[in-house]
Amino acid sequence: MERRLTAVYEKHGEWYVAYLEEIPGVNTQGKTKEEARANLEDALQLFLEANRDLARRDLSGKSGVTEETFAIVENAA
Repeated sequence: MERRLTAVYEKHGEWYVAYLEEIPGVNTQGKTKEEARANLEDALQLFLEANRDLARRDLSGKSGVTEETFAIVENAA
């Protein structure tokens, strides 16, 4: 089962502000809700890439470090 996040859209004047409830720092805006949604997808990708790069820089040269793919699987309740 895929993991779903909660996108929140707030109308502020002519703009929609969008953010993900579960991941602080992933936020954006758009002139339409659709534009804000697309920008939110981009913001999430950039956030994940930046954090990955920072973690790899921090771990560079350290011994005893391993990496593996980690998938989130939700139990059907």
